[in-house]
Amino acid sequence: MINKVLVAEDHQTVNISVQRTLDGLGIICVDHTYYCDDALKKVEVAKTLGDSYDLLITDLYFEDDGLTQTIKDGMSLIPAVRRIQPELKILVFSGEKEPTVIRRMKEDIGIDGYVIKARNDAKELEMAMDAISKNQTYFPRISQQKMKYGEAFNLSSHDIAILKLLANGISQKDIPLHLKKDNLIPCSLSSVEKRLNKLREEFNCTNNEQLIAACIVAGFLKMTS
Repeated sequence: MINKVLVAEDHQTVNISVQRTLDGLGIICVDHTYYCDDALKKVEVAKTLGDSYDLLITDLYFEDDGLTQTIKDGMSLIPAVRRIQPELKILVFSGEKEPTVIRRMKEDIGIDGYVIKARNDAKELEMAMDAISKNQTYFPRISQQKMKYGEAFNLSSHDIAILKLLANGISQKDIPLHLKKDNLIPCSLSSVEKRLNKLREEFNCTNNEQLIAACIVAGFLKMTS
């Protein structure tokens, strides 16, 4: 059960949005701070007083406003508060979408949830809070797909160029002409075929159509009109 929450976020409008979401969930004991140093201090004091927080909601990046800070970002704040209160639940609420970052937060740092700041993020926050309150973890579906595919196989800009051409209806045999035109090397048909074979294998697809669909679902390509 989550009763007491600390929100570390340097944008006032985001703080207001998070507060509304927490109010809607019936959580009334919520503290806010704009700085990581202050967040750490609050966790420390609460622990000392025997009134610890149940959850920390933090951004990953904080703007430098000229005030000297020992802890400058959420990535440094999380392990710092965990040293004081190891059982503290951590939910990251950030605009960072890079799957490598999310995977690091999940697997290496061991956070309990991650919500990307975007359209419908209030609903995502509610879902994350529900999961964490049940001692479960919550990570956005699209990031899970990207981690599944993108982390297993790093897509280069050359890979993306080939996939975009396929998605735009260019046949495999004509891709080399377009690559050569854009000065993208290697651009031979054999190199394109080898790359697509490897991509299909990594994405567990049997043909190019399935490969394109998988890349769209995973967020590497946009749906074409």
